[in-house]
Amino acid sequence: QGQLVETGGGLVQPGGSQRLSCVVADSRFRLRASRWYRQGPGKQREFVASFASDGSTNYVDHAKGRFTISIDSAKNTAYLQMNNLKPEDTAAYYCNALGHLNNNSLILSYWGQGTQVTVSS
Repeated sequence: QGQLVETGGGLVQPGGSQRLSCVVADSRFRLRASRWYRQGPGKQREFVASFASDGSTNYVDHAKGRFTISIDSAKNTAYLQMNNLKPEDTAAYYCNALGHLNNNSLILSYWGQGTQVTVSS
């Protein structure tokens, strides 16, 4: 419903880089953690990377050493930096933002609309 907006998708050459971002539109939201998923053509959705509230990160094997997840909590923005991209990275990428509203301890989860990344010559 537009609470989280993703940007940064597009066409990139093999070996190139791309940075995806997602911004939570609700000013009451306080971003604490994030996860990125992707779904390639003819494939099921898969986990890519996560950033936990304690700052720890986790990556699927094919992303290790190439992708970096980060959060700018002051901007309510999550990022996925992707380097050395390969054709098999072609997919729709989805951002999941986790946090809470101001001083409310109830955990909320927002999903981005998805952004297409195409790696091709």
